[in-house]
Amino acid sequence: MKVSEAMTRDVRVASPDETIRKAAQTMASLDAGVLPVGENDHLVGMITDRDIAIRGIATGKGPKAKVRDVMTEDVKYCFDDQDVEEVTRNMADIQVRRLPVLNREKRLVGILSLGDIVSRDSKDAGDALRGISRPGGEHTQAA
Repeated sequence: MKVSEAMTRDVRVASPDETIRKAAQTMASLDAGVLPVGENDHLVGMITDRDIAIRGIATGKGPKAKVRDVMTEDVKYCFDDQDVEEVTRNMADIQVRRLPVLNREKRLVGILSLGDIVSRDSKDAGDALRGISRPGGEHTQAA
């Protein structure tokens, strides 16, 4: 199955110049923990609820801080024409639960989450979750 068959297409995008309060409100209204960040029709980052908490509030930034001040600029992504199985292996390797989906012109066309994968193929999602949940990774709390 191709990513385009499993991904969520209706994606809200944050601006790097909007406040983290606005981004958090958008996440709350969507019941989501992540937003792609776009500027001039290009994906320039991702912001998560964790970014707002750890890079924002915990470092003394208030609700008027800009998304660009706390977002992750090193964006991991996949392409809409890739096989879901290949992408889920990659998600496990890099320990992420969701990836923005780009077309080959590098335009954002969706987001692929473990939830999207589970609704199509629980085996691939289970394999990805096992890899994502292994100890270590970029956001580990282990010493």
